[in-house]
Amino acid sequence: MGSPCTVAKGLSCRMEGLFWQLVLLITLYVGFFLCLSNNFKGKAAGSKKPNFIIILADDMGWGDLGVNWEESEDTPHLDKMAQEGMRFVDFHTAASTCSPSRAALLTGRLGLRNGVTHNFAVSSVGGLPLNETTLAEVLKGAGYRTGIIGKWHLGHNGFYHPNFRGFDDYFGIPYSNDMGCTDTPGYNLPPCPSCPQQPKTASCHRRDCYTEIALPLLENLTIVEQPVNLTSLTQRYMEKAIEFIQHASESGQPFFLYIALSHMHVPLTFHQDHANRSSKGPYGCTLREMDYLVGRIKDKVDSTVRESTVIWFTGDNGPWSEKCDFAGSVGPFIGAWQTERGGSSAKQTTWEGGHRVPAIVYWPGRIPGNVTSPVLLSILDIFPTLVFLANASLPSNRRFDGLDVSQVIFGNSLEGHKTIFHPNSGAAGKYGVIQTVRLEQYKAFYVTGQEVTPESSQGPVPTCHLP
Repeated sequence: MGSPCTVAKGLSCRMEGLFWQLVLLITLYVGFFLCLSNNFKGKAAGSKKPNFIIILADDMGWGDLGVNWEESEDTPHLDKMAQEGMRFVDFHTAASTCSPSRAALLTGRLGLRNGVTHNFAVSSVGGLPLNETTLAEVLKGAGYRTGIIGKWHLGHNGFYHPNFRGFDDYFGIPYSNDMGCTDTPGYNLPPCPSCPQQPKTASCHRRDCYTEIALPLLENLTIVEQPVNLTSLTQRYMEKAIEFIQHASESGQPFFLYIALSHMHVPLTFHQDHANRSSKGPYGCTLREMDYLVGRIKDKVDSTVRESTVIWFTGDNGPWSEKCDFAGSVGPFIGAWQTERGGSSAKQTTWEGGHRVPAIVYWPGRIPGNVTSPVLLSILDIFPTLVFLANASLPSNRRFDGLDVSQVIFGNSLEGHKTIFHPNSGAAGKYGVIQTVRLEQYKAFYVTGQEVTPESSQGPVPTCHLP
């Protein structure tokens, strides 16, 4: 056994060694956590929530988009956006009429699930069921500023109003632009008169015309104009959209802007700046005006929030063929079997012309440019895809019919839907009932109805006579 002095010296040496080991371990741990912290900061900086702009056209045909159909020449701005983004040529709406299609877009669910199977009327007291969660509500909960500009058509009374459905800001009309008289009635079949100037003429009624109530323009809960001037509405929509984008970009808060246009629904109205600019008459001039509006919105995005903003352009359903020259083009999807029997293959039907709509997704630097995708997609996919991109969560207490197709739009996948269901939207049978199924390149019809016509609910489409 060593002397006490020797033992003390050994303990001192061991203590000194343990001290330096402890210092080394502390240094390593501090370095590790600093590195980890910087890594997290880098990820947070690179994962800033993107902005979303959905532009929804009304009654626009698949063949109205120039890059889809060579006979169309009135969409130069949309064609440019398609060349800089991704165009989908097999993109479908979830119903072939207004309210059910919009409800499906904002809930990611078919009408049989969300409860909206037919259009709401001026006299409707209800709307999209209040137990449905909208895309705006989910994104607002994830920190987004939310706005809607344009046509709502999902209920305009009480808590069905868009300000109570997740939208911070609202500027637009509560339903379709033909659901109320105006002093600028535009082009329609049958033609509609201006709002009556004297109370005694208020009883005058023409089919498909509303003469009893003037079409209102709302800003949030306030009517700011009634009747609305339809010829200046596009300019006002454009100004509001640009103002919303500017304010949101200055605040640094991510935003969701839903622009639901009245184009290309009748009555067709356009500013004089777009008159005589198309060989296709009033329809072509209105299409030119809509295209100009989209171009201005894209320009604003490109000059402010280009790298952090997704623009998704599509339509609510196909063209309203009974409006004749005031209706759009289905392109090659004429539904020969149907049309040879006197029916229509467009709006309100389950034929391709009624459901297949233009679709362009634009996000510079993230979505590859000048790509034409053949993937079978649906308007139902917008909800889950944007929720994923926002790093938010889908409501857990319901079934969704759409898919997260983020990898498709990023160019990393060609996997979309194998099956898409098309419900009846008024052509024949019970509203909302599934009547047609797309299975990859095949389509099965369980009911073959015809579009509602001015003369009857079924039967041959009448001869069109322009006013």
